[in-house]
Amino acid sequence: MDHNPPHFHADYQGSRAEYDIKTLDVIAGKLPPRAHALVLEWASIHKDELLENWEKASAPEPLSKINPLN
Repeated sequence: MDHNPPHFHADYQGSRAEYDIKTLDVIAGKLPPRAHALVLEWASIHKDELLENWEKASAPEPLSKINPLN
């Protein structure tokens, strides 16, 4: 099982950040402002799916694909 709090990782052009799924706060790292804004927009839309994948990863079970921003 991964460590808490439930989180996801985002990578962009060599930058990396970890985001708390429930609050969308940055736990570690940093992304450029534009990439950070896009990650927040995407994660706010897919928060329930991210939490479901967190549970699956803890089981462990295969993760579901989450759609990108359109």
